[in-house]
Amino acid sequence: MDIEVADIRKISGDGNLRAFADLKFGEAVMVKGFSVMNGRRGLFVSMPRKAGKDGRWFEIVSPLSEEIRQQIESLVMEAFERETDGVTA
Repeated sequence: MDIEVADIRKISGDGNLRAFADLKFGEAVMVKGFSVMNGRRGLFVSMPRKAGKDGRWFEIVSPLSEEIRQQIESLVMEAFERETDGVTA
């Protein structure tokens, strides 16, 4: 599957959110709202999600295979590193 990062936007501040990314799947679909987050074990990619009425978050986009999830994570992290020149603090 042809997946590319269409846009990545670095976020400044003290929170755990480091960037937002939009991905293009072929020439057919654009998915917005991927996030680069700083967690307890370092940086990771969060799928687009929204809060439920109970305040808990749930993914609104879920890859159907681990291979696609890893491809998405790799593409977003590579774009993030290019955008930040490897400086993530």
